[in-house]
Amino acid sequence: MSLDRRTFFAATAGFSLLPGLATGQDAAREKRLREDWAWWARYADDNARLRTAGEPVGVVFMGDSITEGWRDKRPEFFREGRVGRGISGQTTSQMVLRMMPDVIALRPRAVHIMAGTNDVAGNTGPMTRAQTYDNLMAMAQLAKANGIAVLLASVPPAAGFPWRPGLPTIEPIAEINAWIRAYAARIGATHVDYAAALGDGRGGIRKGLALDGVHPEAAGYAAMEKVIEPILLGMKL
Repeated sequence: MSLDRRTFFAATAGFSLLPGLATGQDAAREKRLREDWAWWARYADDNARLRTAGEPVGVVFMGDSITEGWRDKRPEFFREGRVGRGISGQTTSQMVLRMMPDVIALRPRAVHIMAGTNDVAGNTGPMTRAQTYDNLMAMAQLAKANGIAVLLASVPPAAGFPWRPGLPTIEPIAEINAWIRAYAARIGATHVDYAAALGDGRGGIRKGLALDGVHPEAAGYAAMEKVIEPILLGMKL
């Protein structure tokens, strides 16, 4: 990994990879990246608790920081039976590896997959659209093969990424979302489109819904819930 790549990934993942700078919590995160790239350990204890208790799981929300932040900012939405499995900074490549322990092992009735932001950003290295699509297909097919209903969510709008200034985002996100819509229809999955609820009509998020233009605030998640809640209630989830 070149110095530039290391510096970039450190910024997106929230820790330093540069020699001499990684101390304390940063060093622990760097060690975790080396030893647990998909971060299987992140939810291992809670997964074990759910399995041991035999608690029924209605829907698992698989995703990145946008999903993780949802549970943090709107915990009341994640009532019993709704499980959050978002991890900040992750790409679809990492999420595929988490599908078995974080979703399928919990035997949910449905999975909500919202991913692609960090693929566009290149958080784990450059990715082609085809690679993103392959990963989304793999997650959907794993779920369907295990009798789990699939909800494929659109990538939330973003006019830019603060950690990747100057990177084009609007067109790549639109391409991924067009593919998600078509693929969901092809496999009989439920397409969940948050664009109208969040979008400013120009490819970004409306003011007041996201502090940094990417990650929703509580008001942004409340707007998303107006889209997803009727779907979940219709599925009795």
